[in-house]
Amino acid sequence: MSPSGRGTSPSRDAPEGPAPRQRLSAPADATGERIDRYLARVLDLSRSQVQNLLRDGRVTVKGAPLKSSYLLRGNERIDYRIPPPRATALTPEAGPIRLLHEDEHVLVLDKPAGLIVHPGSGVRSGTLVNRLLHHYPEIGGVGSAERPGIVHRLDRGTSGALAIARTDTAYRTLSRAFAEREVGKLYLAVVYGGPDPTTGTIDRPIGRHPTARTRMAVVPESRGGRPARTSYRVLASGSGVSLLAVELLTGRTHQIRVHCKAIGHPLIGDPAYGEQRWRGLAPALRRPLREFPRPALHARTLTLPTVASSPAASYTAPVPTDLRELCGACDLAPGLPADEADEPGL
Repeated sequence: MSPSGRGTSPSRDAPEGPAPRQRLSAPADATGERIDRYLARVLDLSRSQVQNLLRDGRVTVKGAPLKSSYLLRGNERIDYRIPPPRATALTPEAGPIRLLHEDEHVLVLDKPAGLIVHPGSGVRSGTLVNRLLHHYPEIGGVGSAERPGIVHRLDRGTSGALAIARTDTAYRTLSRAFAEREVGKLYLAVVYGGPDPTTGTIDRPIGRHPTARTRMAVVPESRGGRPARTSYRVLASGSGVSLLAVELLTGRTHQIRVHCKAIGHPLIGDPAYGEQRWRGLAPALRRPLREFPRPALHARTLTLPTVASSPAASYTAPVPTDLRELCGACDLAPGLPADEADEPGL
């Protein structure tokens, strides 16, 4: 559903006063990672934003300011201060927003496939953030000026549950919770083949692809790969494809897509990591598999910790029509959870 009557762009000045100290603990598997890269990843900031914080002495360990080249030893308690954001210069735009939950601190949305979460790389309009600023103008002063309210992301082609911070308190709490892996993330995926065993955990490091720099790949830690773990369970199989329930145990870029490809079961419809295996399947399956327009991946359930007055809870995004139709065409529909039923566990 779509909220209405929310107002337009924020015009207030940025809040005044000193930036509050915030703290997070670097996990053991971050050992050896540069502090600027680590903070950019877990706080969803650009490298230049983090480097400015470091240059200004706003990032410390045991009171000592850190340089950008500092290598994490693991388990450090990192203190940081992010100055109040400038009012965003992004343009609010009307557009539907599907709400799963709304309270004074947190929104949980059902993001449709095809919608970019925030501006970047030359994209300034047509994103979820532009719509949020139209319906919830107060978000313009929360977090980054370029990514207001955003505490995690889904790829453009991925549908499903996405949390948004409405207040600074929620932004700090959720950013820390995602960084410290206190958020549960369960997905549905349709892949080629039938994983054997039918339940398991993929434990392979992920890093930037050595030649295709816009992609990720399984990369040894000795060459810059970061630890990555994904658990899965087969919900249904048939005719050369399978429906999986997938749980992210870490949060690397493109993690599910990369891990599924690495074990020989790429996602259907994935333009970056997929394969044209439909050519070898039954004629009745070839067209729906060939024409599925996006990675067959849906963020089904998001479990958030307590945020101020918002209690800890799980939020489930209904299975979208295109994924239901794909599963129907591939005889996988019996494995799909009913939207009113409890989510299948791993």
